[in-house]
Amino acid sequence: MLALVALVAAKCVAILSPILQAWAVDDLAGGGLPEFALGAIGLTIAYGMARMATNGFQQIRDALFAKVAQRALRRLALETFQHIHRLSMRFHITRKTGGLSRIIERGVKGVEFLLRYLVFSIGPLILELVLIGAAIFWKLQDWRYIGIILATISVYVWFTFVITEWRVKLRRKMNEQDTDANQKAIDSLLNFETVKYFGATGREAARYDEAMAGYEAAALKTSYTLTLLNFGQAVLITTGLVLVMLLAAIGVQAGELSIGDFVLVNAYMIQITMPLNFLGTVYREIRQALVDMRQMFDLLDEMTEVQDSLKASQLQIARGSVKFERVSFSYDQKRPILEDLSINIPAGQTIAIVGPSGSGKSTIGRLLFRFYDVTGGTIFIDGQDVRDVTQNSLHQFIGVVPQDTVLFNDTIYYNIAYGREHATREEVIKAAKNSQIHDFIMSLPDTYETYVGERGLKLFGGEKQRVGIARTLLKDPPILLLDEATSALDSETEREIQEALERAGQGRTVITIAHRLSTVQKADRILVLEKGTVVETGTHNELLKQKGRYLELWTLQRSEQAALAILPG
Repeated sequence: MLALVALVAAKCVAILSPILQAWAVDDLAGGGLPEFALGAIGLTIAYGMARMATNGFQQIRDALFAKVAQRALRRLALETFQHIHRLSMRFHITRKTGGLSRIIERGVKGVEFLLRYLVFSIGPLILELVLIGAAIFWKLQDWRYIGIILATISVYVWFTFVITEWRVKLRRKMNEQDTDANQKAIDSLLNFETVKYFGATGREAARYDEAMAGYEAAALKTSYTLTLLNFGQAVLITTGLVLVMLLAAIGVQAGELSIGDFVLVNAYMIQITMPLNFLGTVYREIRQALVDMRQMFDLLDEMTEVQDSLKASQLQIARGSVKFERVSFSYDQKRPILEDLSINIPAGQTIAIVGPSGSGKSTIGRLLFRFYDVTGGTIFIDGQDVRDVTQNSLHQFIGVVPQDTVLFNDTIYYNIAYGREHATREEVIKAAKNSQIHDFIMSLPDTYETYVGERGLKLFGGEKQRVGIARTLLKDPPILLLDEATSALDSETEREIQEALERAGQGRTVITIAHRLSTVQKADRILVLEKGTVVETGTHNELLKQKGRYLELWTLQRSEQAALAILPG
């Protein structure tokens, strides 16, 4: 409101400036002045002060509104960021991060532009035109001037909007090409190692250049149409200016107007011209801002697939038992993953889930963590349906060591400490020791302050995995989910980590999802999964005696290991 007061004050003073200038000219030309008017020198000083006051009020307006705009942007950006994190796994695996970040960036900038220019350009322009029209009619008492000005502005606005609408379509195409190029660039950089493995640097550069070529073509069309818009606007506004000035010149020659009136009309026409010159740009940017904002608001309207129910309560862990009761699930209706699956995991036991690729092992972990909701059946933790508790409380009590540990582009200490907020340094170091990575960290020049690079690329697979294990050990959850947790480790390190995980699992419910059967021999019970159902269950020795699917997998893996052992090198 204070900014709007400053805005109106700036426009009122701006309207007064040409009148003061006209009176000064009339005084110098020997014409009569109103009784209350100052002399030419005083009027010139007043004119200068009015110009300074106009600029001063504009600066005050901008300073007052800056806090409003920046706070609104911050709140909107935070709301968008939080919403994206609330969206389900299915959304994130189908969207490209580069395109998503571009939508947020452009959307927030669009809101900033709209706030600033809608309030301080379009509104003030209309106010200024009304005030100028009233001032000209009051001073000259001739409707013809108003008619020419209105006709000029009407044609100018029509021409500007028609050309700008065309340009908005071209700009939209340019944005699409820009988003596509950005997605390709980020996707390529995130997969840097894969690109190098396949010698595809040239191929990636060609894909990126192809996307940029589309952007270049759209940008050129946008630039050419801008030239047409600018020239057309100049022709229209100059025509209106000349017509008004001719009318005023005729009035001066006829003795109906003073020289000051002629100067007044010229000053007002220039005052009209300046904001009108920005109309095309402002209109185009407002249209583009609306397009960008719509993309962002479409993102905000994206429904969260997995939501807390209105009556959701905090998960209460007494013992940590887990039960899958006749669970069915499919990512795609045409391809079921789990069918009528029932698993009972007593508290404090270690249960291993094994089976061939595609049998649904990792899906069990995702459903337990509630990345997805089951399509049939129920999952219980200590007798509580996971759909009836808050996701935050559920995530708090389950620790996960995934197959592929992804690290933040920060220090090793930050990545381990991420497991529990406000953990002490001693606790972080203890977790690192328990995951057998403390000695390695201390051998680095910067020890725990070593940066791991984007997605942890500066660390080897085993080192990344051990950092991930340390992070989960620091979290100290009652339920531990190990999803191929030692898959990236060599045999010697695997044994060490396995011992650490066994110690960490004491007193906890542990669900181990494994491909290597050698890592699950000590499990209290092993479940063999085949096409989404449990086909065998028992201890390692019991399953071998059954001479079923588990024995087949065990024999196959042993023969593969034996073959690798006799290979040269």
